[in-house]
Amino acid sequence: MTAHRPSPKRVPTIGLIGPIGCGKSTVAGWLAARGAAVIDADDLTRELMAPGTPLTEAIIDHFGPELRRADGSLDRAALGRLVFSDAAKLAELEALVHPIFDQRLQRVVQVATAGAPTAVVLEAIKLVEAGHAAECDEVWLVVCDPEAQLARLVDRGMSESDARQRVAAQAESLPSWRAAATRAIRTDGSPAEVERAVNATFDEVVAEPH
Repeated sequence: MTAHRPSPKRVPTIGLIGPIGCGKSTVAGWLAARGAAVIDADDLTRELMAPGTPLTEAIIDHFGPELRRADGSLDRAALGRLVFSDAAKLAELEALVHPIFDQRLQRVVQVATAGAPTAVVLEAIKLVEAGHAAECDEVWLVVCDPEAQLARLVDRGMSESDARQRVAAQAESLPSWRAAATRAIRTDGSPAEVERAVNATFDEVVAEPH
């Protein structure tokens, strides 16, 4: 009689969201140190918008040749100024980016999962808006005290006025982020305290059946 072998445990997927300056990348780094495969949505987007890629050419064709720099790269700063001042243009950009990004993300997740990590972590500021939160087993909202958030941004070299503008711009997203989150990760304490709390939470997640 052949013994029954239990099915291998599925690798959990954790989505990381949260306002700028609250420590998403730091949390992601701690999870990577615990064997998680971390996928940074910003890094994927930069790859997709490299010179000569189909997405870069589609964006320039759609929004105009003035977005092409002399070296052939996309002027992302000019693109940002264009779309973030016009909701219709932002929607047009997202219609170009999302299908290509989603295909690329699916492939990257498949490759990461095949490596048998302890978890797959997707760090993405647009996790909820792009519909990827529903694909995650857990969604962690990384938050901190607003004054600590501002201080961190200023320490990075951002002016206080620019920092306050960035914080205010993301404030309207917080209700939907909170609604989607399965856990809130506060980063107000000392790095050692926060890391211990993150590790304890991670241990809970990977111990659960998925």
